[in-house]
Amino acid sequence: MTNVQHDGKLFAGLDWASKTHMVCVVDDAGQIKIRFEIPNTGKTFTGLVKRLTNLNVEGVAIERCDGPLVEALLDARLRVVVITPRQVKGLRSRYTGAGAKSDAGDAYLLADVLRTDGHRLAALSRDSEATAVLRALSRTRKDLIAARVGLVNQLHAQLERVFPGAIGLFARLDSDVAIAFLRRYPTQHMASTLTPARLAAFLRRIAYCGRRPVQELFSHLHEAPAAGLGTVEAAGRAACVLALLRAIETVRHEELDLQAEIIEHLDAHADAHIFTSLPKAGHGVRAAALLAEIGDVRARFPDEQSLAALAGVAPVTRASGKMHTVGFRYACDKKLRNAIIDFAADSRHASPWAAKIYQDAIARGKRHPHAVRILARAWTRLIWRCWHDHTAYNPDLHPAAVMLQAA
Repeated sequence: MTNVQHDGKLFAGLDWASKTHMVCVVDDAGQIKIRFEIPNTGKTFTGLVKRLTNLNVEGVAIERCDGPLVEALLDARLRVVVITPRQVKGLRSRYTGAGAKSDAGDAYLLADVLRTDGHRLAALSRDSEATAVLRALSRTRKDLIAARVGLVNQLHAQLERVFPGAIGLFARLDSDVAIAFLRRYPTQHMASTLTPARLAAFLRRIAYCGRRPVQELFSHLHEAPAAGLGTVEAAGRAACVLALLRAIETVRHEELDLQAEIIEHLDAHADAHIFTSLPKAGHGVRAAALLAEIGDVRARFPDEQSLAALAGVAPVTRASGKMHTVGFRYACDKKLRNAIIDFAADSRHASPWAAKIYQDAIARGKRHPHAVRILARAWTRLIWRCWHDHTAYNPDLHPAAVMLQAA
């Protein structure tokens, strides 16, 4: 390995890619000291980290905040700064008039921006292992939910061809009663022999809650459009329906197992009392998602504005001359935004002051998504304060809640 002699500070930029990573190191005058590529395999990260450590770089700028490469850099106690792809795109015109993109050019851009503006950029901080595990569990559960929704959509498409009457028969196609019914009667042909008495007996067998009367369910089945399939095609599509049902059940089972695992890790977390005290969060996956996405490093959000901005619930103001606009914040942490929006949307059903903020926004002509973001912005102030003070949420100490109760 060639040793690079340097007298001043050095700054590294790393352009992440799926196959190779381009690395560029510049000095405190912006001159390139070394530039090299490494393949995207975990075996080479040790060599990269050792090389950057030997160079004694002031920090490493990269476009993403997670992944094995970022973990390796943080393990080596290197200062890692994230410059998002959106920011990089805007900065290209600073270096080339045409705004052309290249891996080598982006690596240099990242290193040079770290050199010139590093004091404005917050370094990545690692959450505790308990939070990292909770985040992995929470995100994997959401992936399983997305997979289940996709499978249910495929099942719906199959039923449109082979058994239209089964669609809308029960509240959800992936409910226990719907799965039990379709496992027994996967096609319209197989359900054609049903009578009200046989349907009632089957529903008693599977302990149907009786939300809809048997006669109403029977009428729904027989008033639905005919499938119009031949015997051979109906049998083939029945196999498709049964395969999808098995896949849905498997995903549901794993989803429930992960949910139990999430609750177990949540209860053992040092910050659990903060997030489980929030209305409609409880000791469940919603509180876990909030905790996992916000993290436990207090220095990451020095004020509540920084949390609101990263969560995408604070609008962006653009002013130039006579032009002044306030718009939606697209550049944010999408997972964090989804967690806070999901919580805020449901909190209005359990918190009077939250319901008032939402209703006031609706009264001003805001649409539901905008009104929920306004409520979420209010919640970030409270969550940040509780989070920084390590205290649980207490509505009796919240001024807005006290004023509402006194009115």
